[in-house]
This record gives sequence, structure tokens and C-alpha cells, in this order.
Amino acid sequence: MHENRELVEARINRFLRERLPGRVWRERQAAALAVWEAPGEPVPFSLAVGRDYRPFSTGSPWGAPWGTTWFRVSGTVPEGWEPGNGNRAELLIDLGFPGGGPGFGAEALVYTPDGGIVKAVEPRNMFVPLPQAPGEAFEFYVEAASNPNVAAGFTFAPTPLGDRNTAGEAPLYVFRSANVALFDAGVWNLVRDFWTLNGLMHELPMDLPRRYEILRALERAVTAVDPADVPGTAAAGRQQLAPVLFSPAYAGAHRVYAVGHAHIDSAWLWPVRETVRKVARTFANVLELMDTEPEFVFTASSAQQYAWLQEHYPELFARVAERVREGRFVPTGGMWVESDTNMPSGESLARQFVAGKRFFREQLGVEPEVVWLPDSFGYSAALPQIARAAGARWFLTQKISWNETNTMPHSTFRWEGIDGTQLFTHFPPVDTYNAELSGQELARAQRQFAEKGFANSSLVPFGWGDGGGGPTREMLAAAHRTQSLEGSPTVRLATPEQFFAAAAAELADPPVWSGELYLEFHRGTYTSQANTKKGNRRSEALLHEAELWSAAATLRAGAAYPHRELELAWQTVLLQQFHDILPGTSIAWVHQEAERNYVRVAAELEVLIGNAAQALLGEGTESAVLNAGPYPLEGTPASGAGPVPGPGTGTWEPSGGGWRISSGRLRLQVTADGLFSSLIESGSGREAFPAGRPGNLFQLFRDTPNQWDAWDLDAHYRFSSTDLMQPEAMVPEAGGRVLRIERSFGHTRITERVSLSPDGSAVDLDLEVDWHERQKLLKLAFPLDVHADRAASEIQFGHIFRPTHANTSWDAARFETVAHRWIHVGEPGFGVAVANDSTYGHDTFREVVDGRPCTMVRVSLLRAPLFPDPDTDQGLHRFRYSLRPASGIPDAVAEGYRLNLPLRTVTGTARTHLAPLIRVSSPAVVVETVKLAEDRSGDVVVRLYEAHGSRAEAQLRTDFPYTAVEATDLLERTVESDVLGGEVSGAVSGAAGPVLRLRPFELVTLRFRRA
Repeated sequence: MHENRELVEARINRFLRERLPGRVWRERQAAALAVWEAPGEPVPFSLAVGRDYRPFSTGSPWGAPWGTTWFRVSGTVPEGWEPGNGNRAELLIDLGFPGGGPGFGAEALVYTPDGGIVKAVEPRNMFVPLPQAPGEAFEFYVEAASNPNVAAGFTFAPTPLGDRNTAGEAPLYVFRSANVALFDAGVWNLVRDFWTLNGLMHELPMDLPRRYEILRALERAVTAVDPADVPGTAAAGRQQLAPVLFSPAYAGAHRVYAVGHAHIDSAWLWPVRETVRKVARTFANVLELMDTEPEFVFTASSAQQYAWLQEHYPELFARVAERVREGRFVPTGGMWVESDTNMPSGESLARQFVAGKRFFREQLGVEPEVVWLPDSFGYSAALPQIARAAGARWFLTQKISWNETNTMPHSTFRWEGIDGTQLFTHFPPVDTYNAELSGQELARAQRQFAEKGFANSSLVPFGWGDGGGGPTREMLAAAHRTQSLEGSPTVRLATPEQFFAAAAAELADPPVWSGELYLEFHRGTYTSQANTKKGNRRSEALLHEAELWSAAATLRAGAAYPHRELELAWQTVLLQQFHDILPGTSIAWVHQEAERNYVRVAAELEVLIGNAAQALLGEGTESAVLNAGPYPLEGTPASGAGPVPGPGTGTWEPSGGGWRISSGRLRLQVTADGLFSSLIESGSGREAFPAGRPGNLFQLFRDTPNQWDAWDLDAHYRFSSTDLMQPEAMVPEAGGRVLRIERSFGHTRITERVSLSPDGSAVDLDLEVDWHERQKLLKLAFPLDVHADRAASEIQFGHIFRPTHANTSWDAARFETVAHRWIHVGEPGFGVAVANDSTYGHDTFREVVDGRPCTMVRVSLLRAPLFPDPDTDQGLHRFRYSLRPASGIPDAVAEGYRLNLPLRTVTGTARTHLAPLIRVSSPAVVVETVKLAEDRSGDVVVRLYEAHGSRAEAQLRTDFPYTAVEATDLLERTVESDVLGGEVSGAVSGAAGPVLRLRPFELVTLRFRRA
């Protein structure tokens, strides 16, 4: 036989491209259309159904950006279309889909006239089943969303479409068709056979006989199918394919557990209100598919999305709940949303699980054990401990496959956090969370599975995602055909738990990855949309205060604890920690709404704090300060109240065109350029800055990433920088205790106020930046005379060390990192802490100055990417920083809390003193949270952790009565723990409580039972 493989493949490709498309449905007849356009925001079906609908014709434009158009579609199933052999009548609706997958443009939800939800209509899923018999009439109402395609092929060009105010009113779509059509199951199955086999064939090696068996079978099938009569000859074509399609997989084939899901971003290139509808559309698709596919199971995370369904689509939620009880609709993740894990505080990540698991338990009767975060932008080394403390056993992510530089060495492994806790983890080698179960995807999963020889199973998440959509009947057809197919991995439809149970049993001794899962990509997410990040940080602090003082007011004054108000505030903040909101990667609409929500939450929490303060301190003529932090401040005890402190001490005098600022502990020299040329700690006489390299240097960089503007900060930004020198003004204010420095450049103005901390141990910097640059990055640099090969960065419930050198490709790729409230660099005997009140992005690296090493610490203040929000960060921003020399990590911890939980002044009080509810004897043990129990029993819950990275023993003292104290998980359920020891005699107010013994970075939740 002569070699003609390429010719045969060309023949097959044209057959698939031109002969089969459009043949699945036949005998189409147009349906009747009428239309009503909803003004403004979407309305529910009950309001839309009774409106005045006008006639509408296919080929007509419809849909302004972000609008809602209701179509009434009616017709009759033609006589003679008797269902049978899988054939059935269907309604096909094409809203004018431009191609591609669902979720990024027009989409719709279909209702029956009585308000029942049928399914969604989206690209690649345009059919609506017609249960009517031939000759019977049908009618549907179609809620069509004219969402603009903001992505536009991800060219990252600036677009006005992400803001309702700039998107315009011109229609985006042309309604293409609405037809009654006869679905031909034989042709459809022929298409699915071809799709599966052709995809498999192209993944097989050229020298493998199986490849040529498939080739010749496809060739024979093409010959058997007459393009002029595809329905009449489809069975003959399938007969030619049957021998190769039913040849079973070999015994050692890679095992794929196919998990149906739909990654639905809770906001991204669409606003939150549109996600509510995306959830309904996707879940409706899933329920319709379950009616026809008995083996199909579906998993979905994010309690918030189920809660939206319960609120806005109760009938649909009831159907979901029924499938949950059957075990076919499987909640996973256990979190309120698929959160970013780099920037939320430790308590916020804890509450993601508390809120998420509480909803799943109470509303659906299940408790997920898998942490499901396929798309977050890197994973904090604190997450294993937090997840395990919430009762999770397993963790899944996909995003690390996006690494630019290094390839993750494991597919299935144990992930070890900063405290030593390990979490069984899977990183699907398929490298996508939107799989179609194609031959290419299955082959990639097999090829890239890292634990070959030790294990042989991986998970493939399949279903249209990002904008929702979910699995389709075509994907399930692929799953059935590859259940056991020679040359392909075997495919089993499964739940996440079924996969993880099998994987854990299969890999008895998995490898261990210790520390963070750093994403070598999307490094700009630590900085983009600074006001969103500031709103998050401030909300976290206010929630801490509101819970602390409300608990104290309940215990001390009998005030009602505001459970519901706190719960709603937490839900707003947790939602906005979603991995495309807090990272700053959504359209303008999303961030504008988030910032409005932060303002609202702040106002509501201020009311709660004010009410609690009044209950605790009474009404009078005095003034007091409340200290919500875990360390004493200016004479006020931690978690207590005291009199208003007096002003700090220090001397300020002109010096060499600049200023010399001194306290009993520091001497700071500010040059005429507004730079810090010298910072000496008085006790040691040690200088913080290298000679000739001043600190407090603002640097401006060109910021033009290769792609993913708001997401990425590429290494080449460092090649073009400008040092911002020559201030316009430098004048004292506030009675000579603050130095104001004014700078301007381009269209931007910086106002910096330099002062000393009240105890004189740190330099405080308050910044106002009126930012109007484009594609620029602003950093604040501190070159420090410290020889440090690593830097400590605060993360949730502890800190992590990262190298300051670039010895390996892993080190070099970590050129921008995330830190919470502080970064610390040090050498034995001397260190410097840089703390902040709302910044996350930093870089630390080694330099040589005049032959001597120094360590550069820079904080990233602002960016100005053009996509997806062309006005990112434009406007006024406020930041607060401190620089504390001669400090160790304990000082850095305290400094971070000082900036983020400053003293709160309360006027008109009767008292100026308030003893803390909780005291701990060791500064290494930080009381992070004091609140009342979620179950509203009145029990007191205290969350604390070891903050210094060492073993700690601490005496806990309480100032409220209780009957017993227990260690619990994050969900406040009693667990066995060796952390409690010593006497427990808290029935007398102020008596000694338990002795705590904590491992480095150990997280502990205690529940104090009250009668």
C-alpha cells in the first residue's frame, strides 16, 4: 500500500469542517418572535411577563451594552415529527453569537409561561428541548443579556465597555434565528464519534499501529457517509467506526477522573449582578443535563453563588437542593467565594471557610472537604493550616500551570504550610479548568502527570467556565466514548471527593512541597486598584474592632450582640476578596461598586463600634481611647481603653537645607531633596542607610507588560526608571511635629508628611498621591545598610522568608512578592522593619554600594494599567508607612498592628479606663479575634496564633466568667488539642485561665462556655 496519510487526513478534515456542520438539526421552521426591552437594571420574570411585547424579526439589532431584552418565542411542533431513536424536536435560538465559548457575550435564560426555568441559551449550547407532541403549540420567554465582550480576544486594548457610564447605547448584537428543528440523534452521534477518534488519532505517535487503525476507519466512514444524505447514511458511517471506537483501553492506561464543573467568576469582565444571572443560567443547564444523563454529576464551589440562587431563584435553588440530596449536584470548596489567598488577612481566610461551610451545612446539609481554588493567583503558605482547621482534607489548584519560568515538579503531593501542617494536594496535569475532554486534553493530562510509576490518576475539571456555562451533552458524549478506549486515558465521571480518596489511597507516600505556591505570573495583582485594596484592609480592621467591642459590650454591659449586622458585613467583605476583585483585575464597574460597598460597610461598622463604646464607657464629659490591637499603645492596654495620651516628644531643626529630626531613640536627617540620608538608632549608634544611598526615594517605572495588563508586572519594568527628586516644598506643620514634602511630576502630585511614632522608635510617613499617570509604576525605595540573604514578609497568622538573591530560576522569578502589614530585613543584632496600612506589593533584593552589600526594600504604591479598566487608580490615594530601625521580627509584628489598628478616640465618655477581656502573658501569642460564637449561644470565641516563629508558652487571663474552655476548629466545634494546659478556673472574673503552649505559627481557636 502506498503512503497517503496526509491526503486522507485532509479529506477527513474537510469532511468535519464542511460536510457535517449544520446536519445535526433538520427540517427547520421559524418561530414567532416578540420583544420587550427592560429599562435600566434587570427585572424578574414576574415583572417581565406582563409587559407589552411588540413583534420582532430575525436579522434585527438588539441589546445595548449591559442591557436586558425579553423575547417571547412561540410556535408549533410540526406534524409528523414523532420522537424516537433519540430524535426529538428542539428550539434553536441564535442571539447573534459571534463564536467562541460561552460567558463572554450575549447569553439568555429560558422560562415557560408560568415562570418555570428551562435552561440557558449560550454559544455551543443553543437548544431548548420541546416536550410538546407534534401539532402542539409552545411558548417561552427568553431573558437575553446583551453583555459586551470586554475581552475581545484578549488583545488587552483599552475599552469603554467595562463601565456602564461609558459603554454607550448602540445595539451590540443582531438576532440571527429562532427555529423549531428536528434533532437527529444518529447524525449527532456520528459527529461525536468523529470528534473523539480524530482527536485521539492526532495525539498518538506516528509509529503506533493504533493511529493508522483509526485513520483507516475514519477514511472508510467518510466514504460511507453521503454528503447529500447525511441522516440516511450516518448509521453506515458509525458502523465503520465501531470496531476502533469499542477497542478497550490497555490495563495500564492513565486514569482520569472527570469532574463536571463551571468556573464562574463572581465578578470579572462583568459586574456582580450579572454573575447572579450567570449562576442561574449555568445551574439550569446542569439540571437539564441531569434529566437526560443519569451518570452525570456536577460540582460547584462558592457558597455565595448558592446564596444568590436561593435569594433570587428560589425554585431553581430547590431543584439544586434535591440533586444535592441525591449526591449528583456536589457543593465543593467550602469557602464563601473562590478567594484570593495572597491578600486577605488570616481572619478573613478563616471566615471564608466559616461562612462557606456554615451555609453548606445549614442550607444544603453537606460539608465539603475539598478546597477548590483552580484560578486564584498564587497560594499563601498559611493556607494548609487554615484549611485543615476548617475541616478540609484536600486541596486543588490549576493556576500554577501558568508559571512563566518554572514548572511545578508535582501533580499530586502534600503541601506543607508555615506551621508544618500538610494538606493533600492535586495540581491537574491537564493544565486547564475548562476542559472539553478532547483527545488533546486527555493526552496532555497523561503526558504531564508527574508521579508516573508511583501513581496513575489525575483529575480533569470539564465544563465551560470563567463566565459560566458548564458541561454540555457533547462533553458527556466524549466522556462516555473514552471510558475505555484504546490509546486514550480511561475516563470516569466522578466527584472531587471520589478522586481524592482514590488518589490518597494510590499514593501512600506523596512528595512534599513546603512553603507558598508562588505564581510566577500576575505579580501586578498585589498593587492594581489600590483603593479596592485599601477598602479591604480597612474593612478587616473595622470588623475586628466591631466584634471585639461588641463582645465586650455584651459581656460587660448586657448589650445585644449584633450577630446579623456583623454577618452581613463579613459577607460583603468576603465576596470582594474574590480573586478578580481584590487583586484589581476586573472592569471599572466592579471596582466602583466594591469601593461604594466598602464605604457603606465602614459606616455600618462605625455605628456598631460607637454603640459598643457608649455601652462600655458611658456618657459623660471625658474622652478616652480604645486600643483594639494586641499590644499596648501609648499607655493603653491591648484590647482595652485608657485616657487620651499626650503628644509625642522630639526635636525638629533645619539642617543643611533639610531637617534634622530627633527623639530619644532616633536621629533622622532629611536632605534638601526630601530624602533620608541618615537614620541612626541612638542606643546602638547604628546607621540604617548606606553612605550615598538615601532612603525615602520615590521611583517611577514604565509599566507595559507583555499581556494581562492589570494582572502582570513583568521583569523588564526595572529597565526604565526615574528617581523623583527636587521637591517643590518642604515645610513644617502641626506645631512643628510634622514635615510636609510636596512633589509633582507628569500630571501627578505627592504630598508626604514625615513624623515620628509616639514612642519615638519609628519614622512615620503619611502619603497623599493624586495619581494621573498611564502605564506607570510608582515605588518607594529604602536601601538599607543590612546584609540580609532573606527577607521576612508577614502573611496570614505568621510570616514567610524569601531570598533576596537570585541564585536559582525559582528565586529570580520571585522578583515581586506579597506582604501584609510589614517586611523585615536583618542581620544578627540589627534589623529594619517597613510597615504599611494598605500596601501588598513589595520587592527586596541585594545591591552592592561602594563594595559593600546592602538590602533594598521597595514598596509598590500605584500602577496605571489600561485593561480591563482604562482608568485604573486614577485619582487620590492615601497610604501610611513606618520605618523602624534596630528592630527584630517581634517589633515588626507590633509595628504592623500599630499602623493598622490605631488608637480610636471616643469623646463624651463617663469613664476613661477599660480592662481587656483577654490578656496573654507572651508577646509572641497574638489575640487576633474576640467574638461571640456563630451559633448565638453566647459563648466567647477567641482566636490567637504564635506570631514570632518560635515555640511559645503563655498564660491566658480573662475578665469575664465562664464554665469551661475548649479548643475548637474554625467552625467552633470541639477538637482534641494539646495546646491547653495548667489551671482552668475562670468562674471568677479576672482569674487565671489556661496556660497555652504553641508551636511556631500555630493557630488556635478557643471557645469559652458560658452558662
